[in-house]
Amino acid sequence: MRIATLGDVLLDVVVLLAEPLAAGGDVRASNRAGAGGQAANVAAWAVELGAEARCIAKRGDDPTGELVARELGVRGVEVVGPVGEGDTGIVVSIVEAGDRSLASDRGVAPTFAPEELDAAWLACDVLHLSGYALLREPIAATALLAARLARERGARVSVDVAAWTEIRRYGPVQFRELLDELAPDVLFATEAEWELLGGAYLPAPVGVLKRGARGCTVITEDAKLDFAAVDAEVVDPTGAGDALAAGFLVGGSLEEAARRGLEAAARCVAKVGSPP
Repeated sequence: MRIATLGDVLLDVVVLLAEPLAAGGDVRASNRAGAGGQAANVAAWAVELGAEARCIAKRGDDPTGELVARELGVRGVEVVGPVGEGDTGIVVSIVEAGDRSLASDRGVAPTFAPEELDAAWLACDVLHLSGYALLREPIAATALLAARLARERGARVSVDVAAWTEIRRYGPVQFRELLDELAPDVLFATEAEWELLGGAYLPAPVGVLKRGARGCTVITEDAKLDFAAVDAEVVDPTGAGDALAAGFLVGGSLEEAARRGLEAAARCVAKVGSPP
């Protein structure tokens, strides 16, 4: 199976706090920096789980862009996409008491224009779109074009809704209209994202509701299946949803896909950082 992802390739900086932040002070933490971004994470986990993966993203012509592309290449991910003048994005994940908060600078990634997209990159079995790629232009137009080109080649399309805070800023109604236009085959969302879009709304034949420590729920027109999380000691939840999405897309039947996704998520949370 070949999975293509479209979205961001970023430098992921994880700050694992040993104690609460103190305004104006200095606290102890364990820090990790490396390749990240939703599209990059899903691609890396897909390779880890036995698939071939290509990550389609725009990165800057800076040392950060070189670093993350090289790291993904070592992990077996084919990194393609334009290299533009400017900075590669950086996302900081602050982890405290088993929860994480993100502070994101996406750099040049949102400037990925449709004319920079090579149709050959869309030769795949599944195209996975990061929700972040749908929230700004011109990358949103690029994502729509990529979905059309992938479908012309027989691929399925999946979408991860991404951050509820970004959807609220963008406008839930407008985002739903965009999803209706995309008509994905699989939709991934957290409970907060799902509720923001209307709860019962499902623009795809299969919806995967990511419920954190309570596992996931797979929703179709005919069924609603709950799957318990795989036991794991939570060190860092950053990227767990991306690991779940990769496992689900690589898996077979709905039951096999859910279990494989939850197993990948459990592996992800048991260590620091998003990649495998």
